[in-house]
Amino acid sequence: MAETSNIATQAFEYWTDAWQRSILFMDVLYRRGTERNARERETAPHVLNFEFETIIDGRTLERPVNYSLMRIIPPDGVEIDETKRPFIVVDPRAGHGPGIGGMKQDSEIGVVLKAGNPCYFIGFLPAPVPGQTIEDVCHAEAQFIEQVAYLHPHAEGKPALIGNCQAGWQIMMTAALHPELAGPLVLAGAPLSYWAGVRGKNPLRYLGGLAGGTWMTSLAGDLGNGKFDGAHLVSNFENMNPSNTYWKKGYHVYANVDTEEKRFLEFERWWGNPVLLNAEEIQFITDNLFVGNRLSNGTIHDSDGRRIDLRNIRSPIVVFCSWGDDITPPQQALGWLLDLYEDDAALVAGGQTVVYTLHESIGHLGIFVSASVANKEHEEFTRSMDLIDVLPPGLYEAVFIDKAGEGVHSPEFADGNYVVRFERRDLNELRALGGNDDEDERRFATVARLSEINQGLYRTFVSPLVRAMTTEQSAEWMRNMHPYRMRYEMFSDMNPFLKGISVLADQVREQRKPASPDNPFLKMQEAASDRIVAALDQYQLFRDQAVEQFFLSTYGQPLLQTLVGLRADSANIRRRIGRDIARESVVAARRTEAAKRLASGGEREAVIRSILYIARSPEMRVADERAFGVLRELRTHLPAKERVSLARFKEVVQEQNMILQLDEERAMTALPKLLTEVDDRQRALEGIRQIMTASGELSGEAARRMSRVAELFE
Repeated sequence: MAETSNIATQAFEYWTDAWQRSILFMDVLYRRGTERNARERETAPHVLNFEFETIIDGRTLERPVNYSLMRIIPPDGVEIDETKRPFIVVDPRAGHGPGIGGMKQDSEIGVVLKAGNPCYFIGFLPAPVPGQTIEDVCHAEAQFIEQVAYLHPHAEGKPALIGNCQAGWQIMMTAALHPELAGPLVLAGAPLSYWAGVRGKNPLRYLGGLAGGTWMTSLAGDLGNGKFDGAHLVSNFENMNPSNTYWKKGYHVYANVDTEEKRFLEFERWWGNPVLLNAEEIQFITDNLFVGNRLSNGTIHDSDGRRIDLRNIRSPIVVFCSWGDDITPPQQALGWLLDLYEDDAALVAGGQTVVYTLHESIGHLGIFVSASVANKEHEEFTRSMDLIDVLPPGLYEAVFIDKAGEGVHSPEFADGNYVVRFERRDLNELRALGGNDDEDERRFATVARLSEINQGLYRTFVSPLVRAMTTEQSAEWMRNMHPYRMRYEMFSDMNPFLKGISVLADQVREQRKPASPDNPFLKMQEAASDRIVAALDQYQLFRDQAVEQFFLSTYGQPLLQTLVGLRADSANIRRRIGRDIARESVVAARRTEAAKRLASGGEREAVIRSILYIARSPEMRVADERAFGVLRELRTHLPAKERVSLARFKEVVQEQNMILQLDEERAMTALPKLLTEVDDRQRALEGIRQIMTASGELSGEAARRMSRVAELFE
C-alpha cells in the first residue's frame, strides 16, 4: 500500500509539472509568434545587440540595393584604437534577416570590439530594391569597403572582411572584381565548391538533381510576382534535420521551460523573419552556384564581360569550416582551391595565401553564434590578422594551443588565451578530405546540362502563363500561407483562442511545482523522447540514402548523359578554369624584377630573407604568433624613421620569398652584401635569433640553417 501511494504521489507530481510546463511552453510559443508579428511590421528588423549608425544607405547609390553600411558604436568601457585595422562583418542574406554576427556580446562583432579594432556591419532590408542584382550588391559592397578605408587613413592594413555563409561567396566575388580594396577575407561556413562532398553525407548537394534543375526556382519567382520567398531556403535547411526541426528543438524548450525561454526567444528573433530576394538574384545563385558550380571554374562574367576569377584575389583568405556542418562541409568550403590550382607551385606562384581551420563538431549556425567559437577561433583570428596578412603565399592550417598548457614556450608574446600557429600544408591535404570521382563529376555535370534544358522549356512554355495569372495580391497570399509562417501565426496574438495564455502562464509561474529529477514518469518522458528522436533519425538516414541512390542511378545513366552531350569525344565533364596569360605575364615580370634585387637591400631585407630561409626547413614550415610578437616588440625599439607600414612590410616579405624561390643558394650567398657594417650585422643577427626561438629552441635542419645565417653575418 505504501508503494502504491508513493507511485500515485509521483504520478500526481509529474502530471502537475507536465501541465504547468505545457502552459508555459504555450506561452513561450505565443510570445515568439507575437514578437515575430511585431517585427514583420518594422522597416528594418535586425537582431544586432550593439548600437550602430548608418554610414551609407545602399538605396541612395547609383545602382541602388537594399544593403547598408553601418558603424558599430563601441559599448561603454570599450576603447577603440583608430590605428588598428577596421573589420567589416557581412551577414548572410540566405533567408533570414541581418544581425547573426552580432546578436550577443560573445560574437564576431563582440570579439572585434574587444580587440580594440574599429568595426562595421553590412546589413540589409527585408525586401530587395526592384531590379537589383547580385552584381549590384557586389558593387555596393566595394563602395562600402572603399568608404571604410577612407574613414581610417592611418589604420595598419586594409579593412578585413568577415563573410558568413552566403556572404562569404559574395565577398569573394567582390574581392575578385576589386582586388585592390579588401584586406584579409574570413569565410565562415561559406560554400564555394558546390558539387564537392562525399557519398553517404552532404545530401543537400543532390537537391538540384531531385527537381531536375532550377526550373522550380523560376516557378517560385514567378508565383512570387518577381520575388523569391526566403522561407523556402529556411525550410530546406530545416528539412535536413527532421528530428531537430520536428521534435528536439521544441521538446528541449518544453522539458526545460524554466531556463530555456530566454535563449529560445533570442534565437527565434533571427530565425523567424525570412526575407525576400528578387527572382533574378536567386536565379543567379541557383544557376551559377548551387547547380552550375561556375564560381570556382571562372565561367561567371559581369555585365562588362569581365570574368569573375577568384585567382585575382590578392588578400589572404581564412576559411573556417567544420566536420559538423552539413550545409557547408569542408569539401565545399575548401574544394575551390583544387579547381583553381593544379599543384602547390601554382598556388604559390599565383600569390594566394589561404589559411584554414577544421572544427571537429560545431554545426553550421554554431560557426556564427556559438560563444565558445567566438571566444576561441574568431577571437584568435581577429588578434592574428596582421600576421595572416603578411604570410608568404601558400596553404596553411591554423592550430590553436592553450597558453595555459604545460611546456608552452614564451606565452607572453601571444595575445588572448591561445597560441596560434599557421602550419604549412599542401593541396594533397585537401584531397585527403574526400571528394567525387570522375563518374560523380559526370553526374553533377549532367544535372547542370539538364537544368539548362528544363529551364529553357519552362521559360518558353510555362512561365508566360504563370506570370499572366500572378498578381501582387496572390503572391502576398502565398507568402502568408507558407507553412513556415503559419506556425508562427497560429501561436501568436493573431489567434483569438490564445488571448488569455499569458495571464494563465503568470499564474502558473507563481504556483510552479517542478517534478523531482528522479521522478520515474519524468524518466519515462525522456525515454519516449529518445525513441521519437531515434525514429526520426532513422527516417532521415533512409531518406538521405534513397535520395543519394536516386541521384546516382538517374544521372549516372549513359543514355541521359549522351542526350545532354556528355558522352561526346569533345565533352568536358568539368570545366576547369583556364590559364590567364595577362596574370602569368605580371607574375613573370615580378620574378624578373625580384631577381634583379637579389643583392640589393638593407637590414630589413636581410632579416626577413634570413627568417624566411630558416622557416623553409622541414621542421619549421610554420608561422608562429609568438615570433610575430617578438618582431613587433623589436619594432617598437626602432627609431620612427626606420619603421615601415604593414603594407610595406608585406611587400618586402613577398619579394624576399620570391627571391628565395628563384634561387635559394644564390640568395643566401648574396646575404652579406645587404649589410656591410659589423654593428648592423650583430644587431640583425640577435633579432633573428630572438624571433626564431620565440616558440622554442631550434633543432635539426632549422638549427643548421640558423648556424649558416650566423656564419654569413659574421
